[in-house]
Amino acid sequence: MSLLDPRTWQTRTLTGSAYAVTEPATGDPLGTVALATAEDVRTAAADARTAQREWARVPHFVRAGVLRRAGDLFTAHADELREWLVRESGSIPGKADFELHVAAQECYEAAALASRPAGQVLPSEAPRLSYTRRVPVGVVGVIAPFNAPLILSIRSVAPALALGNAVVLKPDPRTAVCGGLALAAVLAAAGLPEDLLAVLPGGPEAGQALVADPQVPVISFTGSTAAGRAVGEAAGRHLKRAHLELGGNSALVVLEDADLDAVISTAAWGSFFHQGQICMTTGRHLVHHSLYAEYVERLAAKADTLAVGDPHRVQVHLGPLIDGTQLAKVHALVESSTAQGAKLAAGGTHEDLFYRPTVLADVDDHTPAYAQEVFGPVAPVRSFATADEAAALAAASPYGLSLGIVTRDAARGLDLAERIPTGIVHINDQTVNDEAVAPFGGIAASGTGARFGGEANLEAFTDVRWTTVRGDVAPYPF
Repeated sequence: MSLLDPRTWQTRTLTGSAYAVTEPATGDPLGTVALATAEDVRTAAADARTAQREWARVPHFVRAGVLRRAGDLFTAHADELREWLVRESGSIPGKADFELHVAAQECYEAAALASRPAGQVLPSEAPRLSYTRRVPVGVVGVIAPFNAPLILSIRSVAPALALGNAVVLKPDPRTAVCGGLALAAVLAAAGLPEDLLAVLPGGPEAGQALVADPQVPVISFTGSTAAGRAVGEAAGRHLKRAHLELGGNSALVVLEDADLDAVISTAAWGSFFHQGQICMTTGRHLVHHSLYAEYVERLAAKADTLAVGDPHRVQVHLGPLIDGTQLAKVHALVESSTAQGAKLAAGGTHEDLFYRPTVLADVDDHTPAYAQEVFGPVAPVRSFATADEAAALAAASPYGLSLGIVTRDAARGLDLAERIPTGIVHINDQTVNDEAVAPFGGIAASGTGARFGGEANLEAFTDVRWTTVRGDVAPYPF
């Protein structure tokens, strides 16, 4: 049974224009989806609100069962879903398998949320029962990007549904299938009732309508910092919660006692995995001056060995960038960086959308590819002399998403991490990590803190209601 027969892609009639789903590696068409308009958003939100009232009354074990079956289906249909992730998003098969694994785990963890204690009994000054109870918020709006389309959709969709909410999901049109319609197909096959998940691929108009809709009290947004600021501002005007997971320019700090034989592969993975199109990508390599020259040489040599090409047809380490706009941005940052004095140690070239993994040396605060989020396979490397300087350089960024520190002394690494503000820290690992059980999120320009994963899902997708009960009507001196 195919979950993704194009004839069944749309679960509702959308009124926007047709959008061609293409394969970035070849430019070949994969199908066509309809885009959502603002009116489609309003209709979907209203239908979701109606369906949610009944869903919230469904016993917790029924909701949990749907999510468990969904997790199993992600595994059972891995071959079909993997092909879509590879062809539509430009993922290599290993990255697609990672997304499928995390998607299944997100569903299993969400299933466990359904039976979590819903509140607590409180002491009271009056003769009454006083307690809190977590209740569903109603309809959750999810806006997800192209780069890890399955993970960055399911990590909000699954827990929101498990906790008794409905969801309106707006995936990036470039990954409408693997980031949206695939989820809908899996959850429908798992037994999710109609109208609880609406998938509305669309552009800014649809996103703005979702944020503004009064029937959608919570927005879960993953995307660029610029777009996140606009979403947060609009949500604030409408007095609704916005959980924002935004960009990053994460640092990997390599101390003088690091083992370069072990570090280089880790460092390359941090910058080049999925062509650097990950919010947690290692965007700044800060290396002790005693290791700097050898580190640049070895990282450049590693970059030169990595194969770049069509991940659907040949075995490669890196696939294509998502589109020409992203390619132009990445290449412009590399060219402006070398024009301002950075040394091109590897890469800096491309064929079509296939960008070579790139290493830049001799960067400083003003090097564009060091100071800005590149969102491409570019590794700027900078030296430091002392731990104090390393901490200052790592902290000197508007972002605060992820941090890696490499040292043979783990306690020293933890001590250094305390001096660098960030939402995530990995000692003796690179910056790109994700697990369904772990809270995830950044600070400052990287977002509004841990709003995904683990206990954070309870805070994100429920409201706390205070209730009191007395045996008799309360007397008052009126």
